[in-house]
Amino acid sequence: MDQRFFVTTAKGLEQVLARELEDLDISDLDVRSGGVGFSGDMAPCYRANLWLRTANRVLMVVGEFPCDSPQSLYDGVRAIPWNDFLNPKMTVAVDCNLRDSTLTHSGFAALKAKDAIVDEIRDRCGHRPDVDVKNPDLQVNLHLFRNHCTVSLDTSGSPLDRRGYRLERTAAPLRETLAAGLLALSGWDGTTPLVDPMCGSGTIPIEAALKASKCAPGLLRDGFGFQRWPGFESGRWKELVREARQLVEEAVAAPIIGSDISAKAIEVACSNAARAEVQDMIRLQVADMRSMAPPPGPGIILFNPPYGQRLGEVEELKALYREMGDTMKQRCKGYVAHLFTGNLELAKYVGLKASRRTVLYNGPIECRLLRYELY
Repeated sequence: MDQRFFVTTAKGLEQVLARELEDLDISDLDVRSGGVGFSGDMAPCYRANLWLRTANRVLMVVGEFPCDSPQSLYDGVRAIPWNDFLNPKMTVAVDCNLRDSTLTHSGFAALKAKDAIVDEIRDRCGHRPDVDVKNPDLQVNLHLFRNHCTVSLDTSGSPLDRRGYRLERTAAPLRETLAAGLLALSGWDGTTPLVDPMCGSGTIPIEAALKASKCAPGLLRDGFGFQRWPGFESGRWKELVREARQLVEEAVAAPIIGSDISAKAIEVACSNAARAEVQDMIRLQVADMRSMAPPPGPGIILFNPPYGQRLGEVEELKALYREMGDTMKQRCKGYVAHLFTGNLELAKYVGLKASRRTVLYNGPIECRLLRYELY
């Protein structure tokens, strides 16, 4: 029987995620704010976890019911056939997000749902499963909106942005999934140079190399939530992983260049690239953005500058944004530049007219991806 799934992503990347799912031959998509729904058996769920670059989690919906009281929450959760997913030897955890509902405390709702789950297993099996909030075998997700509760299982385990290569971070790093989304929105397809002049810990160049070499990001991870479930089809999974490994290419078609003014940042970026096994596909160097000398265009430049959360910082950053504009005009002819920022006031100091503005969210911060044609 087909299950319903919902794949979450950063706000603004829903259409990018839908195209990724279509490329995996997953159809009948339901694009909504914050993600994309689809139906199927576990095979498309396995493929989605292995291949999606912009997804945060793949959730499997196991129950929906009206919920306006602690008792209706308990009864609704308990009615789900938990025996299919959980046994007393496994560990479980419940998280909850809620809004515009009678129940207003997410911690209380998660606790009530957890009680319903372990009571049901105890009554059927004689023992309760243990709770493990850090690394559970089964992660349950409650979504409570306007007194309607959706109960899902997190098939991914740890979020999909945790590819496994970024053990070291610089200040304010970009999530891997958002970096992949910026690359997709820039239109970069791996056939022309990609330059990131403020690469920090190297996330954008590394994601570019993974994309250009056709490496499924899930190949870098230790594992996924669904691998711990009863009924996990290990043969089917091993075949998907084998096929994905065979598709990985040893080299990329065009230069991928990351630079940063900080030697420490480049050191971290080199370590991360080595862990992702793409160090031979990327040129990483200590360099000031103002002395940038990209290969002959056409190509894509992707700027992810700081956008200053404090007043003093904003004053200092005006000069940086001016210099970015000057550098684009003087050094990047033939390129299309994309600037990702959470500060539209600072973006004015670039002094160039953006041909496209895409609204995206970096966590809670509303941002823009601004496109500049530099012909």
